[in-house]
Amino acid sequence: MIKFQNITKRFPGVLALDGVSFEIAGGSCHALIGENGAGKSTLGKILAGVYTADDGAILLEDKLIAPANPLQARHLGIAMVHQELAFCPNLTVAENLCLGDLPRRGGFVDRAKMRDKARAMLAEIEADIDINAPISTLSTGHEQLVQIAAAIGTGARIIVMDEPTSSLSAGETEHLFQLIAKLKQRGLTLIYVSHRMEELFLLCDHITVLRDGRHVATERIADTNPERVVQQMVGRAMKQYTSGHLQREPGGEALRVANLSSPGKFSDITFSVRAGEIVGFAGLVGAGRSEMAQAIFGLDPAATGSVSVQEKELPLRSIKAALRAGIGLLPEDRKRLGLVLSMKCRENTSLAALNKLTRAGFVQMRREARLAQTYGDRLRVKTPSMEAAIAGLSGGNQQKIALAKWLARECDVLIVDEPTRGVDVGAKAEIHELLDELACEGKAIIVISSELPEVMNLSRRILVMREGRIVREIPRAEFFEENLMRAMAGMAG
Repeated sequence: MIKFQNITKRFPGVLALDGVSFEIAGGSCHALIGENGAGKSTLGKILAGVYTADDGAILLEDKLIAPANPLQARHLGIAMVHQELAFCPNLTVAENLCLGDLPRRGGFVDRAKMRDKARAMLAEIEADIDINAPISTLSTGHEQLVQIAAAIGTGARIIVMDEPTSSLSAGETEHLFQLIAKLKQRGLTLIYVSHRMEELFLLCDHITVLRDGRHVATERIADTNPERVVQQMVGRAMKQYTSGHLQREPGGEALRVANLSSPGKFSDITFSVRAGEIVGFAGLVGAGRSEMAQAIFGLDPAATGSVSVQEKELPLRSIKAALRAGIGLLPEDRKRLGLVLSMKCRENTSLAALNKLTRAGFVQMRREARLAQTYGDRLRVKTPSMEAAIAGLSGGNQQKIALAKWLARECDVLIVDEPTRGVDVGAKAEIHELLDELACEGKAIIVISSELPEVMNLSRRILVMREGRIVREIPRAEFFEENLMRAMAGMAG
């Protein structure tokens, strides 16, 4: 159905795609995988009209197409679910869903018809979301579902899904898989971009591997295996890593949270984390994990309770106090809360460590550049230079910079919310190894993740949240997905 022929795309300082050619069968689910910066999202955006190729051609059912914008792509029956959520936050869910095709009556927007249309689009994917709520009030997971509803609601025959499960809970992910099966039965063609290998082998018929902007292989899923795909992706064998901090006895109590509450978000949160310990938080979307993390960091003006670091209680609702106490927060939404997209990679990396880099009120540029380069190298950030604009990096490399910012500050207590969202398998292993190294150095770490294997691999113990409360603590000896899912869903036993 789709043929890519010698697709090439250049950005300043980067050759994103270099002569990529392969075919996609109609009515199939075709996996697209590669490391961060391999060109997966760029290829999807070229097909969806977000970018235009510098060279090469795309054939749709043997007809040459070159969509110059997303509207032209939509008229061709092509839609895209983007990895980075792009909505108008001040508009409602209904307004965002219908923004490209607002129903009108007498020259004015027909709001009743718009709401009916939005309800139908959400009903199509069985998503229970308030159509009158502003997008800015939704969780990242619910924003992702709205975007999926928007793509399917256009009546597209071809849908590019770029990391569609990166912000979804386990239950929402399972629901999406059922939806994908239904779309395939209807004859839709899906291009599925993901770093989650188990998803690709569960859902897809064929898989294409890209590396450094070049096509490496296109094979039937039945003819390959995860180990072979990883080798094709990274060009090297992946070593197995054993967590070192689990072999050591944790130190003294580094962080204590007692009776932390915020109206409508969470209540009576009490737990502690010891130096050299990684504590995981699991829960469904809306359980209050991210909101709790933000309150610990001083971002919630309505928070009550107490937060203590090294037995010294901090004033709540004060980010400065949290920073002085050595707390760092890698937020779930890197674009809105973790990075300044108008700044360079260097400037984003040093943002949280400027107090160490200033003299007489001025930033010492050479020291800043050395610091940024050190952590850029440590996290293997793929960028032409640390002077490049961060907005031009792939999502996974942006995530690495967002993490590097807190490493540069050398926090004693680090809270990481979805630390590997949108990150490839090789980079994910590197980030896991890095978090383990930090724990071995005596850092106290909280990991919040919707990926149960991730939170189980990293943590010494897991706290499960449901409806804003901690409902269970699970020791490592009882780490089974069934245990976690039952606790997350409120089932006994």
